[in-house]
Amino acid sequence: MKRTLNRRKALALLALLLPALAQPFRVVDATGKEVEVRSTSRIVSLDGITTEILFALGVGKKVVGRDDSSYYPPEAQRLPSVGYQFRLSAEGILSLRPTLVIGREDVRPPQVVDQLRQAGVAVVLVPTEPTVEGAKRKIRVVAQAVGEKERGEALVRALERDLLALKAFQAQQAPKGRLRALFLYLRGPGTLFVCGEGSTPVGVMELAGLENAAKGIRECQPMTAESVVAARPDVIVVFQKGLESVGGLEGLLRLPGVAQTPAGRNRKVVAMDDLYLGSFGPRAGRAALDLFRAAYLREGFVEVGP
Repeated sequence: MKRTLNRRKALALLALLLPALAQPFRVVDATGKEVEVRSTSRIVSLDGITTEILFALGVGKKVVGRDDSSYYPPEAQRLPSVGYQFRLSAEGILSLRPTLVIGREDVRPPQVVDQLRQAGVAVVLVPTEPTVEGAKRKIRVVAQAVGEKERGEALVRALERDLLALKAFQAQQAPKGRLRALFLYLRGPGTLFVCGEGSTPVGVMELAGLENAAKGIRECQPMTAESVVAARPDVIVVFQKGLESVGGLEGLLRLPGVAQTPAGRNRKVVAMDDLYLGSFGPRAGRAALDLFRAAYLREGFVEVGP
């Protein structure tokens, strides 16, 4: 009995010492910067998809803080928030005593990254490219940053399997022609945007076999009745929180131009969980499959969760 207790104490002591004994390693982030990571014992994530990847890699217990977009998996919501990823302050992040901070390459304000590095914190920035290859790079950069390269490759293989399943299902269903889809970014009646090429939701839409109806639009631009009507969408895609912010489906149909589109006349609207649709990451294949089902195989208004 005594020997068992001594062994348990030794193992507990070893667990405490391992982080201190770990050798620093270097990782090249999305900006091409080589970052030295000395410890992964206290991680702050500045992006919802990064948080999702960290938990999928099995290092969720090391995450001590997150940004407001990090609500998946649900246990991430119990962590203290450092604010919105594009309105950050170094002071709030440093108060959590991080050894490693991981965020998007377009994190704002950019001087926060400099302030964190000047304070001696390793900061790794991940790519934001809304494509399958971009998703793979994102997973690999995060995995390398936390010393979990093999688990990262396993996540990439799982994503590839999901994409093969998506293609097989699409081929099996063989829809007659591609539906024209328009993504609207909504944050209340005063914040309305039409999004096109280069935006993540449109990348997921195209992966789902939908045709981007916002041709000629790069990223997002203010929504007008003319731009919506000219797009002639068969289906309108929105974030669930965005739809709520304009008063639900009926509120959306009252927005300028929406009721005059084929999608509006048929009430063909797909509302997806914000992070599920808005982030190209480990679940991109599943999100695209769910969107394909909602757009091609169901009628009228459809809500899609994670």
